[in-house]
Amino acid sequence: MENAFFTYFIFFLAFGWGHGRVYEGPSEQDFDWKVQRGSHELQLISTFDPAYSDRSLQGRVDSGDIAVVRLGDDTVELRIRNLKESDSATYRCSTPSTDSVIKGNYNDDVELKVIGDSLKLSPVAPPALVPEGGPIDLRCTVTVDPTAHTYLSITWSVRRGSSPSEDILTFSPERGVTAAIGSSQRYADGGLRLTLQGGGAYGLVLTEAVPTDQGVFACTAKEFVLEEGGVWQEIMQRSVDLGEVQVTPTAQSLTVAMEANSTLSVGDTLNLTCSIAADGLGALGLEVTWLVSSAPGGGPTDSRVLVRMGRDGVVTDPSDLVGVTRVGTGVFRLVLHDVGLSESGLYSCMVRAWIRQTSGKWYQAAEKTSNSALVLVTMIEPEFKVTLQEVVAPQASGDPTELECRVTDVSRLKDGRLGVSWRYREDTPADLPTSTRSVATLDEQGNLLPGDEYTERVEKGLLVLSRVKPDTFKLRFLHTHDSDKGAYSCTASAWTPQRHGGWAKSTEVQSDPLSVSWTPKSPSLSVLAQTLREASSGGSTFEMSCLVTAEDLQNPSYSVLVQTEEAAGGKARRILSLSPDSVLKLEEWDELGRLDSVVLEKTGSAEFRFRLYGTQVSDRGSYFCEVSAWTPGAGGAWTKAISAVSNKVQITFADSGPAFNVSIQPDIARVLPGQTAKMECVMSAVGVPPKAADVSYEVRWYQSRLRSLDRPALLVSVDRLGVVRKSLPNGSSDCSLEQTDGQTFALQIHSARGDDAGEYYCTATPWLRSSSGTWTSGRELTSDRVFLSITFTLWDSLKLPLLYGVGASLAVGLLSVLLGFSCAKWCCRNSRHTPRSQNGLLDLEMD
Repeated sequence: MENAFFTYFIFFLAFGWGHGRVYEGPSEQDFDWKVQRGSHELQLISTFDPAYSDRSLQGRVDSGDIAVVRLGDDTVELRIRNLKESDSATYRCSTPSTDSVIKGNYNDDVELKVIGDSLKLSPVAPPALVPEGGPIDLRCTVTVDPTAHTYLSITWSVRRGSSPSEDILTFSPERGVTAAIGSSQRYADGGLRLTLQGGGAYGLVLTEAVPTDQGVFACTAKEFVLEEGGVWQEIMQRSVDLGEVQVTPTAQSLTVAMEANSTLSVGDTLNLTCSIAADGLGALGLEVTWLVSSAPGGGPTDSRVLVRMGRDGVVTDPSDLVGVTRVGTGVFRLVLHDVGLSESGLYSCMVRAWIRQTSGKWYQAAEKTSNSALVLVTMIEPEFKVTLQEVVAPQASGDPTELECRVTDVSRLKDGRLGVSWRYREDTPADLPTSTRSVATLDEQGNLLPGDEYTERVEKGLLVLSRVKPDTFKLRFLHTHDSDKGAYSCTASAWTPQRHGGWAKSTEVQSDPLSVSWTPKSPSLSVLAQTLREASSGGSTFEMSCLVTAEDLQNPSYSVLVQTEEAAGGKARRILSLSPDSVLKLEEWDELGRLDSVVLEKTGSAEFRFRLYGTQVSDRGSYFCEVSAWTPGAGGAWTKAISAVSNKVQITFADSGPAFNVSIQPDIARVLPGQTAKMECVMSAVGVPPKAADVSYEVRWYQSRLRSLDRPALLVSVDRLGVVRKSLPNGSSDCSLEQTDGQTFALQIHSARGDDAGEYYCTATPWLRSSSGTWTSGRELTSDRVFLSITFTLWDSLKLPLLYGVGASLAVGLLSVLLGFSCAKWCCRNSRHTPRSQNGLLDLEMD
């Protein structure tokens, strides 16, 4: 292909170039072009006169082969197309002078030399099909006329599909060898090699072809001349297609095959051959890996690496029993000596094909796995029988159970071992589905593997699995539960040693199921309470025993709760408890100063004693024990079996002291907000009044608010020692409690408000000191309720808002008067009117 060729002549006025126009006359200058061959001069073309051209040149001017193009007001360009050797001449450009004084050159000459077209290309077609990793040899012969003194550049390019051509490498006289951006690294690594064979023969070799190299390759030659100033000028270009090259990927041509299935006996030698074929096989580095899955039907995730031979022929982890050898080009053989049962499975070979580049680096070109070959290794399995019997049978829940699994008539076991697994099936009606679960397994190494639902019992030692003889196994439950009833079976398994040190299971025999059950008996429990020491007066000690009788309970433990009732059929109060683990706990016994007055202890396997020191009048009532029987469960936890309540014993000593009463007296039942409300809680004694020093009171004040469903709230309290404690609820005003005399306790509500309205009452507990100096409490007394109301008057609620409103109105009115006066005085003055000027034009300009 020959490209169009142009020669350009450009003439610039020296005095008008670069810094603007400095000549006189019009801004656009006209130019005349002449050609001089020897002493003969012809008019060529003009920008001013269309008829300027010589008659001999008019045809080329009219056809456009000779044309002048204006590039600016003072710059034109002469273009000659389809040059001929006769166009070699001197060309002059001139412009008429329009200046009064000569200021520069008005003509200039340029010499043109036309060289004949002698550039020729002779391509050599590359091979149409190249395997991946093979070389692509691109050859192109370029010739020119040696007398022309020109220089050549050669460029190789490739076109892939409809994409534009991409340059690969260029060899030129100006820059030498230049690789394109996409090929620079490959050229630096030696993957592109330029060959110069002389006589105009140029070659480019792609040493290791990759699939992306395929396409239509082309060779482009350019002819240059070296002009004055060292500038290379291109004068000719030709390009020719070398041909299309397709690169066959190794992955496409690679095939891997295995031989057919085989069956062996234990101890035989296994030979498997893997055959590999591919285009350019000899240039490939082959890495062969032998894979084996555990059993037929296993997927790739089941495969494991047996042995590997690298591309350098080195075998990874070699052994005396496993070997890999290369028996020919692309043929590898696996040898396994003394095979065992564990060698049964699906065998395959995985091949990775590697290609070595010129730089010495390897890259993986393909990977493929062969078909699977089934290898079966058989042996004569051992034979035996399995029997299961019940050595210890449970009679009730909680009893131990022991089962024995015995293996008999064993033959052909040789160096093998026996393992056992125990299974359980729940007894269900015939029309319901049954499920079987694993209890535990004892493998050939003696390792115990419990089932998921029995792990905790095994870890705590409540379930024991043992091998008492090589052929006898036992399963023992220390405590059998109702949920353990069902059918049990044992399965004995024979294990044979493997050559690599492991064990393989060969035979399994299951025993007949054995049912474990018992007839359940309902447990019974009774408790007898007896008074061991009777409280005859206040301050004495009360002692009671609780004797427990149980039947049909296995190894029970008891919990005891001591309770009291103030009146028959009344609410029971929990005093003290003892857990089955003998942990003592105070329940509802929270009387300050008497926390150590109660004791509960275990005096026998089924006997408990309760003591109450320093009995008081408030302790009178019925006392009894509530006993629960507990049996040990799974993991050492206690399971409640049955409970019983004892009979009741009494504390009934007579009270010889005075009787007390309590009353409440409000000073004012209706108060205004902000005032102080006062109420008095008055104690009175009936009978022989005690001395003031021998009596003390505990007093509590409560409030029940209006429209509230909550329990009455405790406001303030004082104990018998005179310590006052406040517990004001949210919204209540501050209050105080004062003992005005020995029997009067006054409550004051300070700065009363609406939330303080409601019912108020007080409770009092008298304490008496005996002649021995012991303090005893009496019964708690509750006064009547009084109602306190907070009164709001109309004037009190309106006077402050009215005063605030009047004050605000006066302030706003005064501010408005001052603001109006200020605006009238400063902002609304009369100003003189300035008449409009008669000079309308002047006013408009000023605007």
